Amino acid sequence: MNKNRSTNIIALLLMVGGYYSPFYSNIIFTTGLFSLAGGVTNWLAVYMLFDKIPLIYGSGVIPNRFEDFKIGIKKLIVQEFFTEERVKNFFAEYENLLSPENIATKVDYEEVFEHLKDGIVESSFGGMLALVGGKSALNVLKEPIIEKLKLVVSDVIDNLKTDAITDNITTDLLEKIEGIIDTRLNELTPEMVKQIVQDMIRHHLGWLVVWGGVFGGIIGLITSILNTSISLF
Repeated sequence: MNKNRSTNIIALLLMVGGYYSPFYSNIIFTTGLFSLAGGVTNWLAVYMLFDKIPLIYGSGVIPNRFEDFKIGIKKLIVQEFFTEERVKNFFAEYENLLSPENIATKVDYEEVFEHLKDGIVESSFGGMLALVGGKSALNVLKEPIIEKLKLVVSDVIDNLKTDAITDNITTDLLEKIEGIIDTRLNELTPEMVKQIVQDMIRHHLGWLVVWGGVFGGIIGLITSILNTSISLF
């Protein structure tokens, strides 16, 4: 049994109990009546958020204003999560990972040089190389070639980094994100928007009914006590 129904049933039982009670009948009945009024009123308010009731102006506000909700959802995503500043900060965080120094240290230049030697041996220069000592004769070129490879890798990564992290890329990315959001939002119907909002908050809105019943009961109790006190004078 949900909170809404439990609250209203308890209030109704108070009314029935007060009606038949030989003691404090009016106080118990009034407390139950005000509690039921508070619970039902708040339950109706919650219901009217999601569903339209004929002849009641303002009911069904969420499905009726679903276009505004779609705009609100887009603003929330774009302006809060995918601002230009946040995207630039994201790239900045990973900029160090793309630095030439970092990537250059990850390259196994020894292995690259070994593959280079194998390529030369298997090429048309292999026979000529055999005349001057074979594959091992290339070892004297190891250090200068590795140093040159490091410079080449550094230049390539520098160019890639400069091209990738620019304002234009950031702008293009934001436009693509907005396009994806717009496409998805255009697929939403009033019923889908209603369901999304309902799934998020309806469970918590049940507490409005509970507290409506509690405060209604307190007001009813105070009112009945005051009325009893006044009637005694």
